[in-house]
Amino acid sequence: MHRDILKLNEIAAKPSRMVLGLMSGTSLDGLDIALCEISGHGTQTSCELLNFLTLEYEQDYRDKVKEVFAKQHASIEHLCLMNAWIARQHAKMVNEALDQFTVDRVDVDFIASHGQTIYHSPRVQHGLEEFPNATLQIGDGDHIAHLTGIITLSDFRQKHIAAGGQGAPLVMYGDYLLFKSDTENRILLNLGGIANLSLLPKDSRASILSSDLGPGNTMMDAYVQQYFAPATFDSDAQIASKGKVSEPLLAALLDNVFFNLGMPKTTGPELFNLQYLDSAISSAKLQLGNSELTHEDVMATLCEFTAVCVANSICSLAEDLRTVSVYSSGGGVHNPLLMQRIETLVKSGLPAVKFSSTADLSVPPDAKEAVLFALLANETISGEAIDFPASSTSMPNISMGKVSFPR
Repeated sequence: MHRDILKLNEIAAKPSRMVLGLMSGTSLDGLDIALCEISGHGTQTSCELLNFLTLEYEQDYRDKVKEVFAKQHASIEHLCLMNAWIARQHAKMVNEALDQFTVDRVDVDFIASHGQTIYHSPRVQHGLEEFPNATLQIGDGDHIAHLTGIITLSDFRQKHIAAGGQGAPLVMYGDYLLFKSDTENRILLNLGGIANLSLLPKDSRASILSSDLGPGNTMMDAYVQQYFAPATFDSDAQIASKGKVSEPLLAALLDNVFFNLGMPKTTGPELFNLQYLDSAISSAKLQLGNSELTHEDVMATLCEFTAVCVANSICSLAEDLRTVSVYSSGGGVHNPLLMQRIETLVKSGLPAVKFSSTADLSVPPDAKEAVLFALLANETISGEAIDFPASSTSMPNISMGKVSFPR
């Protein structure tokens, strides 16, 4: 038997495993690296975050990814080259992080690498009945495994699609294992490039749900990068706070069939991008008349757009529950205007909803997604298909991730 298969068997039998979770999101800000000690599996999982850091991408990385990111037409050659190049960049970052953590590579049992999403295309978006839901993450696991010397699991989303899902969001799997409570109804809200949530009712018989909601930071970040470079995001909402929300533009932004779809649903920057904004501005011009929108006004409106999308979704899910606690994570938690607007909009209709961050659940908001991919890998190696409540038909009971050996 191959020695790496023997080693994998030994790792699976260990009482606990050292797992390095990697997450690179659509914001392209950096690689999140979470070193976790995980014991058990399924609903008996226990996870301790030992170390976490984000290694910021250089502008060269962002520029290369943007040549193919969320674009219907791009160079096949460049895409082919990027698959290996991104993996090698991530492997270099892993080795750097382990040096900073003062952790020997032989002590890490395996890496869980999300890769870099290049294109996300559910059937409701591409509209081609002969094709299934589709998504593409690049950054090949073989390169990471070989260059780090650590068994690597990658390409998690394909199994979800193969089993009838849309490839996103996958956060529910980890949310369910770590955060399900018998004493309170919980919503785990993630504000990355795209906003998504997991609904975890305290009633174990009730259906759980995970869904994208619409744009998180992606349109705001893209607008800042276009008009306020070299800034890459609106730090502390300093730009948006100087503007005024344009109601005609907000109405045009909200005028999309995506928002009429029932949950669960999924989307990405392929839909919510600066072209979408330009189209909405054109639609709003009849009502705007001679009024000129400043860049600050546009940013204020984009912030409100995200807040309304998120608040509407929370309210629709929470209205039948007497009390709900919302735990937020992702880059959006650092946008004070966005967080304040979400809470205000929700509490105007549902004052019993409580807001905090996943820090109150012992997981830092910036680390959560990297931790969740570590959990997915742990299930693949030492667990079984996650057994969701029978009513939760949108969540395939599957394990995910392809295994790459160092040798």
